[in-house]
Amino acid sequence: MKLNDPRLLRQHAYVNGKWTQGDGGREEAVVDPATGETLGHIPWLEAEQIRGAVDAAEAAFVHWRALRADERCERLLAWYDLIQANREDLATIITMEQGKPLPDARGEVEYGASFVRWFAEEGKRTYGETIPSHIPNAALGTLKEPVGIAALITPWNFPLAMITRKAAAALAAGCPVIVKPAGETPFSALALAELAERAGIPAGIFNVVLGEPAEVSQLLCAEPRVKALSFTGSTRVGRLLLEQSAPTVKRVSMELGGNAPFIVGPDMDPREAAFAAVAAKFQTAGQDCLAANRILVHESIHDDFVAHFASRMAALTLGNGLEPEVDLGPLIHRQAVDKASAIVDDALSKGATLVAGDQSRAPGPNFFVPTLLTGVTPKMKVWREENFAPVAGVTAYGDDDEVIELANDTEYGLAAYVYTHDIRRIWKLLRALEYGMVSVNSAKMTGPPVPFGGVKQSGLGREGGTTGIDEYLETKYYCLGALVSVSGS
Repeated sequence: MKLNDPRLLRQHAYVNGKWTQGDGGREEAVVDPATGETLGHIPWLEAEQIRGAVDAAEAAFVHWRALRADERCERLLAWYDLIQANREDLATIITMEQGKPLPDARGEVEYGASFVRWFAEEGKRTYGETIPSHIPNAALGTLKEPVGIAALITPWNFPLAMITRKAAAALAAGCPVIVKPAGETPFSALALAELAERAGIPAGIFNVVLGEPAEVSQLLCAEPRVKALSFTGSTRVGRLLLEQSAPTVKRVSMELGGNAPFIVGPDMDPREAAFAAVAAKFQTAGQDCLAANRILVHESIHDDFVAHFASRMAALTLGNGLEPEVDLGPLIHRQAVDKASAIVDDALSKGATLVAGDQSRAPGPNFFVPTLLTGVTPKMKVWREENFAPVAGVTAYGDDDEVIELANDTEYGLAAYVYTHDIRRIWKLLRALEYGMVSVNSAKMTGPPVPFGGVKQSGLGREGGTTGIDEYLETKYYCLGALVSVSGS
């Protein structure tokens, strides 16, 4: 891996300001999903080393929380500046370990850095409140205080931005963090640790631990000194982490699975809507919790929409993300390809039609050619599951009431897309859709000011926006009574 600054490629865990190997000698190879090339190895820490990270965070917490908010802001802004200064190397690391095209990786670095800047400033606005008193001679109010050590378990699809979105909020609130990145994509996390150290973030405040996922998560969930847990990943794993966190009653925030509907109204230009649907479906090769998963098109424009979608999809270039003009990179590993194939086979066996998706054109074993299915129904896996692959399924519907029922027919509730120019339809769908986020006539909806999160089994809490920092703060109420002297005879 050729970097302008080779020091950004670290192959050690980062605990208490030190680069650390595993005591047990266990390690894991990190592989480029586009080529199969081994990029490096990471150590798996033992349980005592993970507890050592908690020890370090506990000791450092005393001093970090005592800093003024503007002092923490200065450290975070220094981190932001370093991320921006090294954005090309960071993007290269993302592309090599995750596979997404280099322009998309650059976009992720910008996106990830934006949360550091946002929360650096937001930390100075963690206001308490004054409560009009109902108690004679007393002043009532609240303070916001850091909850304590936060464990952050992050996924492989956005290996940099999912860390900064969580860590920047926690650090700004005054909390130390222990980051457990995905084993497939650890180098982005370790590069962030290197830059955090250069930015003057003290030892013990930003830690990166590596190891077998179930072992590390169980230990962090069971550790009573870890007061908050933030997780991005599948709903299945989220349920397990909730169970494991229950005995210590942690503050838990989770961004879990999605099954986003993309609704196209009868008044839409089918070409305009189809191009937007391609953009919403194939970002990160479909490996995105916001990716359009069920495309619901009014029957009056269904055929035209499908034709335009197929044409636009055929123009996408599949290949190694480091090559120019590539639109889609590989899936993260072979198991993801096998799952995508199984989802397509299931749909075809249950009556769907394959419009496009010749897998013989795949340039390597971890690639999946963009696929379009029509005639998708709720009995198919492509409808019921978050497919996390470049597989698009289209379903025709008749009226607004039907499409609302279809869109809400899922346990998930993260994001939904609505494409129509009819303000009455917009308002009806906006209120009726059971999703935490609804984007109208835009394939892009996220950013630092946005309270990102879902309802139902898509998660708990919000990341970003003015509420994102609240996941790492406790509200302390106070009552200040005035002593009244009592005179006696």
